[in-house]
Amino acid sequence: MQTREFDRWARIREQGVLRYVLLNGVLFYGLPMFLIMTFVIPHPRLTVMQSAFLWGALAGAGYGIAMWVVQERRFRKVGGGS
Repeated sequence: MQTREFDRWARIREQGVLRYVLLNGVLFYGLPMFLIMTFVIPHPRLTVMQSAFLWGALAGAGYGIAMWVVQERRFRKVGGGS
């Protein structure tokens, strides 16, 4: 992790994991995934609302949590502490 990345992550982590997961996971990953899966590749057995929840919320939150864990490991490896 370079100094610029370290400083950026220090600012992001001050805002908290919930905000990070909601913005970077659900909004920036989940919403595009929802749009693609609903309108481009619709699932034959799910309604639009079920598809929205499944791909938008669950996949987005999972992605956000995974990215938080990866960045925390990188941050602590460099010496960011807890």
